[in-house]
Amino acid sequence: MTATAVLNARALLLDMDGTLVNSDASVERVWRRWAERQGLDGDEVMKVVHGRQGYASMALLLPERPMEQNYADNAWMLAEETADTAGVVAIPGAPEFLASLRGLPHALVTSADVPLSTARMAAAGLELPDVRVTAESVGASKPDPEGFLKGAAELGVAPADCVVFEDSGAGIAAGRAAGMTVVGVGPRAAAHEPDVMVPDLTKVRVEAADDGTVRLYVG
Repeated sequence: MTATAVLNARALLLDMDGTLVNSDASVERVWRRWAERQGLDGDEVMKVVHGRQGYASMALLLPERPMEQNYADNAWMLAEETADTAGVVAIPGAPEFLASLRGLPHALVTSADVPLSTARMAAAGLELPDVRVTAESVGASKPDPEGFLKGAAELGVAPADCVVFEDSGAGIAAGRAAGMTVVGVGPRAAAHEPDVMVPDLTKVRVEAADDGTVRLYVG
């Protein structure tokens, strides 16, 4: 039996894909189409793409290719993913978890842009947080910490007082680089040594503490 970890925070920063929303089917379809066009092995491509913005993944996969082409392909990919929401569902526990955060400081920090994040959250039947840091909001993709630092700043909370929920290696690295406590969600997270691990969001309980902080029971 796994022991329950108790974490205290002043704000929570939430990744979307793989953390709140299971969009793996859509991600696989679109990225494998792209991989085939580039003559790349789809299985190898899928090892890289989770958590990053598309152009950043392409730069890793095709390091000699001009970034302008990556940005162009990224725009195509975002449009394709926004239109393809078949099989997009909520991670177990996500609706209840988000409901428990109403009135508490929290933000969505995602590598998706506004149209894609709106489409996927709607397809999964999830409410969008009021504060959102999307692809348009940052100049660097995860694993750069910019998105999480911006989310903390918009909530008016010091990075050290934030807890991040993430599923991918890039996202966990970004949260760690931002100086935040990281809760890993799902099987992808396990290999990247987050501070705490849960299989899904049914294993997270949230309480508002008397001192204005958020108390999390994780595990």
